[in-house]
Amino acid sequence: MENQAPAAAGKREIRFSNRELTALIAPLIAEQFLAILVGLADSLMVATVGDAAISAVSLVDSISNLMIYVFSAMAAGGAAVAGQYIGRRERDNANSAGQHLIVLLGAASLFFIALLYAFKTAVLTTVFGQIDADVMAATDKYYTIVMASIPGIALYNGGAAIFRTMERSDVSLKVSLLMNAINVGGNALLIFHYHMDVAGVAIPTLVSRTVAAAVILALLFNDSLPLHLSNVRAFRPNARLLKNILYISIPSGVENGMFQLGRLMLFSLISTFGTASIVANAIGNTLGNFHCFAGQGLNLGMTTVVSQCVGAGDFDGARYHMRKLLKAAYALMAAVNLAIIALLPAIMRVYDVSPEGERLAVIVSLIHGVAAIFLWVPSFSFPTFLRAAGDARFTMFASMLSMWLCRVMFAYIFGKFMGYGVVGVWVAHAILDWTVRSIVFFLRYRGGRWTTKAIAA
Repeated sequence: MENQAPAAAGKREIRFSNRELTALIAPLIAEQFLAILVGLADSLMVATVGDAAISAVSLVDSISNLMIYVFSAMAAGGAAVAGQYIGRRERDNANSAGQHLIVLLGAASLFFIALLYAFKTAVLTTVFGQIDADVMAATDKYYTIVMASIPGIALYNGGAAIFRTMERSDVSLKVSLLMNAINVGGNALLIFHYHMDVAGVAIPTLVSRTVAAAVILALLFNDSLPLHLSNVRAFRPNARLLKNILYISIPSGVENGMFQLGRLMLFSLISTFGTASIVANAIGNTLGNFHCFAGQGLNLGMTTVVSQCVGAGDFDGARYHMRKLLKAAYALMAAVNLAIIALLPAIMRVYDVSPEGERLAVIVSLIHGVAAIFLWVPSFSFPTFLRAAGDARFTMFASMLSMWLCRVMFAYIFGKFMGYGVVGVWVAHAILDWTVRSIVFFLRYRGGRWTTKAIAA
């Protein structure tokens, strides 16, 4: 990173070279792609265990993914705070913010899993409703094991966010490779060699996440790093630092949690449209992950870049990097999605589904893929910029309103009341919601209110 002479009192220019941006962002994109591939491999191996295991994993993961969404957003919010302190050249505060983030994630994750275990029976019977006895037994076993992995994945996300803040995203990629290798290898061993049931899926998840957390935290206990962990017993909470972290991380966590709840509601709606629609939605979700992974990786890097610029008071630098990253995002999203669209006929041949299921899957995949090229970038990159600048509360309220009014309400209008089914749901999601988000967040970015939202000194 090139730090030039201060242009004015309290302000200095920050410029990341193309090489530095590539070194930061390329591992993040690779990590996102790896996570999708591993998830796909997991689902294929789970399918060999039986229908009860498939259902159990799907049901429980809907809750564990909600927790992961919340804690990953909180980690990104805490990283934005540390990044702003780095931009201000307040290394001690940046380092302390990283330590506070890890403690916060650890405490919050333990609190939530305590609740999930204490009310396990209520969750299984109330949230999942009446399900077959064999599915309930598999769900209970999978739930009991997998929920114990939530602190591990929360702490891993916190450690990864700190390394990204230090522009060392290669470290989180390597730890992610280790974590996913343990997960896939463990699944293969326990399922195919030891012929275990749903526990053969759950145990590798718990072990891999716990190992990843232990490794990335151990790497942070290195005094030579700009941001590092020190003696845990000597930790003393700092109210000002905690307030600054919560100022960004809590709205980010709530936003991501509400987003996941909205997805669950839409899944319930789609399940009423019949088997072909459920199959098409599942295929669309799988391909949708590939549609967006490049932009998601780039947005993780954007948090590091923008937070440092805003912390330094270099708002022109933040805009400069935003324009550069937007161009890269559009190029990457176009390349990935045009390739997937071209391969759709071959991809559909892999799935052994009914003609109607395939027809609907192609339609929703085209809707999402084309929208990803034109609408995903402004819909998600601008709010990432705003959160990194400290404008997290606005992005939370705007995202929640857009999701409930456009994505959810119009999914019911288009899909159920107008009779367009799963296609109507995806139109509300990928076209209407993303269009509204793009307009709202662009106007907020253009208006400049975010320049007043940096964390308190």
